[in-house]
Amino acid sequence: MTKFRDYHINIKIRIYQIFLSDMVAGAIFPFMAIYFSEYFGSKLTGILLLINVVIGLLVGLYGGYYADLMGRKKLMVIAGVIRMLAFMVMTIANSPFLTSPELTFLMTLLVMASFGLDGPAADAMIIDITKPKERKGVYSLLYWSFNLAFAVGGIVGALSFKHFLFELLMTLAITSILSNILVIFFIKETFEKKVITKKENVFISMFHSYKEVAGDKVFMYFVLAGLFIQSIENHMENYMAIRLNQDMPSQTFLFFDVSGVEMLGFLKSENTILVVLFTVFITRWVSKLNEEKTYLSSIFIFTIGYVVISYFNNIWLLFIFMAIATIGELMRVPIQQDFLASIPTDDKRSSYMAVNSMVFHGSMMLSSIFVTLGAIFSNEIMSILILTTGIIGLYMIKKILPDLRKRRESQRN
Repeated sequence: MTKFRDYHINIKIRIYQIFLSDMVAGAIFPFMAIYFSEYFGSKLTGILLLINVVIGLLVGLYGGYYADLMGRKKLMVIAGVIRMLAFMVMTIANSPFLTSPELTFLMTLLVMASFGLDGPAADAMIIDITKPKERKGVYSLLYWSFNLAFAVGGIVGALSFKHFLFELLMTLAITSILSNILVIFFIKETFEKKVITKKENVFISMFHSYKEVAGDKVFMYFVLAGLFIQSIENHMENYMAIRLNQDMPSQTFLFFDVSGVEMLGFLKSENTILVVLFTVFITRWVSKLNEEKTYLSSIFIFTIGYVVISYFNNIWLLFIFMAIATIGELMRVPIQQDFLASIPTDDKRSSYMAVNSMVFHGSMMLSSIFVTLGAIFSNEIMSILILTTGIIGLYMIKKILPDLRKRRESQRN
């Protein structure tokens, strides 16, 4: 196994950059739905969050395209500068001199757009500089760095978001400056520019490629099921965050008075810490079980965990069922990824993966819609709706499991 000191300089810088940036971001962004709901109300907040996701999705499509035209580093620098300026303005908009939720929202749009702009470039850069045999170790390091950063950030945010937002945003602005310094002066370009003579054909070929992928019903069921299932977890930062803030009475935990905002941070941190600590153990355990039954059971366990969190306020119940939901998540993900790898045809693999990435954006859109629904319907109905989305996802997976099995067997043969 390749040692950390032997990795390309870009990988080392990316790990430092991710931990530095995401630790502070984890203290702020999981709580923004609460922030906007207090100023704009839940109905409008749901619409605003939806707009945010759509912007990220659209810019992400362009980011993925231009990463192969103008270079990885150049796009990362442009996006980083946009993000830095947005964080600075966001800090001013929540300072002792000014409070402007409208300006704050506009800056979150810029932040989301910047992530869409450089996300594909950063991912492509990692692929550029890694060999297949070392990618597993590299992605594991990146994954751990991200989760540990958000775990620390979640705890900090839970304890300080309500009363020290200006200081948190100022820290985020400073870390964005440091992040840009790392990218500009230490990251090396990994892209060799290619000459493209007919740019218009790129979009035509993309259209035909995606049309063919959309005709694969098994894959589209898989993506749609993933969208419904993933949306359940995304409710944690949107509908459930607002509900906890509005409904959960203050309770004592380890000598702290815990309100809904603090509880959200603790639950996010619990999920992240459990993922970091038990991923390897759960993956090995799952490999010894009946795969298909485990896959279906994991979706059910995951769904039930979040349904309970969406309704109850007791601090111990919330902790227990977050652990249950996380176990379901850890059981599901390795099996899901294994099936995903067996679906695409060799000549359309990138197109399949691009469509599969829509699971993230689609699930975010659905969870944003639930924020607006939460302002209309009772908690009981919302919990039933969340349960329903999980059952729909479970049914879709059960329906296509035989086809998924056949595809994987055909690949192995």
